[in-house]
Amino acid sequence: MALDYDTLAATEVSTDPFPHLLVPGFVGPDALAAIIADLPPIARRGSFPAGSLRFGPAAQALMDDLAGPTFRAAMAEKFALDLDGAATMLTLRGRSVERDGRIHCDSHGDIENFVVEVPPVNGTLLAFPNSPTAWHGHKQFVGQRYVAQLNYMANDAAARAEIRRHRISAFLKRLVAAA
Repeated sequence: MALDYDTLAATEVSTDPFPHLLVPGFVGPDALAAIIADLPPIARRGSFPAGSLRFGPAAQALMDDLAGPTFRAAMAEKFALDLDGAATMLTLRGRSVERDGRIHCDSHGDIENFVVEVPPVNGTLLAFPNSPTAWHGHKQFVGQRYVAQLNYMANDAAARAEIRRHRISAFLKRLVAAA
C-alpha cells in the first residue's frame, strides 16, 4: 500500500480549534483507484465494522495498514499519545443520508460554526484525538460516501462494546432492508 508517510511526517499538527492533522493525498490516486474498486457495496447508512465486510485485495491492504503498527506509531508521535496496547476499532461508512454529518463532538451542534474546512477530496487523511472540544462533522450529503474511521480505544472492553453496538446496528439495518 502506498500511503504517503513522508508527507504525514512533514505535516504539523494544527491546534486551532483543537489538535488535528490534515494530509491531502495521503492515499495516492493510483492506490485509491484500486481501493475504490475493491470496496464492498454499502447500501445503508451507518458505520460497519471492517471485520464484518468483505474487501478486495487493495481495500484490505488499506484496512490492514490503517490498523497496523506504522500508522499507529505515526499517530502516537504526532499527537504525543501512548497507543501501545490500545485496542483498535476500524469501521467503514459507505452511504450518507440527510441526517448524517451534523457537527458534533459525539453530541450535537451547528455545521455553519467551524474554524477549519476539510475539502471532501478522495485520499485525504483527517486525524484528531477525541475530546470534549473535538467538534467535527460535514455538510449534508446524500449518496455514496466511503469513509474509513479508525479509533484507538482506551481498553479492549470499550472496543468490544463499540464493535458489538455497530454489529447489532448493522444486523438491524439488514432486517429492515429485507422487510
